[in-house]
Amino acid sequence: MTAKEPAEIARVASSTGAKKVHRTWDRVLVSAFLAGAYISFGALVAITVSSGLAAETWGTLPTLFMGAAFTLGLVLVLIAGSDLATGNMMLVPLGAMNGKIAVGDVVRNLTLVLLGNLLGALFVAYFLAVSTGVIGDPESTGSAGLTFARLAEIADGKTHHTAWETFLRGLGCNWLVCLAVWMSLASSSVSGKILAVFFPVMAFVAMGFDHVVANMFFLPAAVFAGVEGANWGDTLLNWSLAGVGNLVGAVVFVGTSYWYLFLRDQPDAAPQTAAEPAERA
Repeated sequence: MTAKEPAEIARVASSTGAKKVHRTWDRVLVSAFLAGAYISFGALVAITVSSGLAAETWGTLPTLFMGAAFTLGLVLVLIAGSDLATGNMMLVPLGAMNGKIAVGDVVRNLTLVLLGNLLGALFVAYFLAVSTGVIGDPESTGSAGLTFARLAEIADGKTHHTAWETFLRGLGCNWLVCLAVWMSLASSSVSGKILAVFFPVMAFVAMGFDHVVANMFFLPAAVFAGVEGANWGDTLLNWSLAGVGNLVGAVVFVGTSYWYLFLRDQPDAAPQTAAEPAERA
């Protein structure tokens, strides 16, 4: 089967976004928990493969390795199936723009998905990254010491930008992430979806952009591991700024752009509400 054309992708994306609100809250929360965990697995393996590579020797190549490894997270989200807030920031508003759902449905879905993503990310950060010793502590040596040092470097880099810089890094991140999700809809094969995801996700990580769900893992893991200077105040500020940037990148630069190009003249006759039956996404 050939890949879908952009106009076809727009119709599928709109329908997919609408379907995401037609589930009970508990199913959405479980699905979002899984997505938060999957992104955290990608983040953890990204730390592991890029640790111990000194910039004096490797230059910026560690960020490329990190980006390539991090793609695992979005591959798990899309192929295994779960709800990731950054992808929903494009898909669900697009459903509303096309008249399939109401604005209230969008707000409820994104709020619940963000909560589930946070719970999944915190679970992996505390129990599977720090409590297992994969991420060491300030006294660790060997591989645990290397992963601790790498996490400390990442956390420091994410909390020492201006508010404007963090917002823009969030915008750029989710522009690319949503393009990855968008292009994955063009293919019906697993291999095609993985290929569509790989390069945009690798790019945003390599450039140091901020993904709010990934940061729900990186920054709490730094706090749990005892990284000097890591604290909840800086963490919450980063989440707020990166999250708003992610939302703008998704809604304005992907959702609204492609709605205007392909769906603006083809609205649904009337919006559905979350209470109406619909096929589960």
